[in-house]
Amino acid sequence: MSEEVRAELSGNVWKVLITAGQEVSEGDTLIILESMKMEIPVTAESSGKIATVEVAEGDSVQEEQLLLLLNPS
Repeated sequence: MSEEVRAELSGNVWKVLITAGQEVSEGDTLIILESMKMEIPVTAESSGKIATVEVAEGDSVQEEQLLLLLNPS
């Protein structure tokens, strides 16, 4: 079952550091959001493989918007 990773706040996607199919470890930074000139890292809460990335650099996101799906290992 895939784990949903959602935005904790509204802002812009500044950097997408992962791609679908990539293996990640707990604590890895996946995406960096920008809000009010602050960079907010989105990190993996568990190890696994990225199933899908739902946003691209430059996208605007709202609080609780789906960013990616992670298949835990």
